[in-house]
Amino acid sequence: MNTAMSVLLCLLTGYFIGSLSPAFFVGKVRGYDVRTSGSLNAGASNTVIMAGKLAGVAVALLDIFKAAAAWKLCERLFPSLPTAGILGGVSAILGHMYSVFLRFRGGKGLACLGGVILAWDPRSFLLLLGVAILIGLLSNYVCVVTVGMSVIWPAYFGLMTGFWLGAALLAVPAAPIFCKHLVNFRRIRTGEELRLSYLWKKDAELKRIGRQ
Repeated sequence: MNTAMSVLLCLLTGYFIGSLSPAFFVGKVRGYDVRTSGSLNAGASNTVIMAGKLAGVAVALLDIFKAAAAWKLCERLFPSLPTAGILGGVSAILGHMYSVFLRFRGGKGLACLGGVILAWDPRSFLLLLGVAILIGLLSNYVCVVTVGMSVIWPAYFGLMTGFWLGAALLAVPAAPIFCKHLVNFRRIRTGEELRLSYLWKKDAELKRIGRQ
């Protein structure tokens, strides 16, 4: 199989795996459409808002798993392609954000970003998870975590491996992730964005933004 075909198959494999949306399925079971309810985001954070913390954690874990699975599967299927795992993982993130099954709507990429890191190196996953938690606690906004990690992760990969082509590919989702979060940054400016502290101060946060 030539390189171009291998690249194409990696992209398609990752994209279709990423397009599977646990948040959408949970919403259907609970009787709501995640695309038109809550924050209108087909991801774990909106599942927390609409269905509770336990459901949100389950969705996050499944999103992590699908991105990791895309990376590992592409590595296994195309062992002669050095970027196979990277292409599969990046495509899974984009599939999650622009799912073909949800009319090209989806989540915002944080959990899938974590899945890609986990597939590459579990120790780095734990390290960068610590960085993400620190950013979250300092900023108190999930959108800052996601946008920040979309930049920090490719830079970290490049510095650790010296494989800057791979780092450049891993940076591809950063632009769409930033664009997806523009609405969140606008809501921060107007005081309408839920803070991360919603997880432990739900009533206070809802009151702050006028939803209670």
